[in-house]
Amino acid sequence: MVKTLDAIFDGEVLRPKEPVALEPNIRVRVTIEAPDTSSARARSFFGTARSLNLEGPSDWSARFEDYLYGRETGASECG
Repeated sequence: MVKTLDAIFDGEVLRPKEPVALEPNIRVRVTIEAPDTSSARARSFFGTARSLNLEGPSDWSARFEDYLYGRETGASECG
């Protein structure tokens, strides 16, 4: 039987993330493939938002509901 599964290493033991249909104390062969952490770069919310290159009106943040729901407001409606 060959099965690929995800596991968590807690510093001492590999713990499968799903049940494994094996008898207790049976010998198995394990091949470990760790994720490549050098290419994975954590990105902040603002970094992600900037990367989207979104375009919109200059008052977008103040009137987002008007734009979202298609409401027309005149310039005299300030509040």
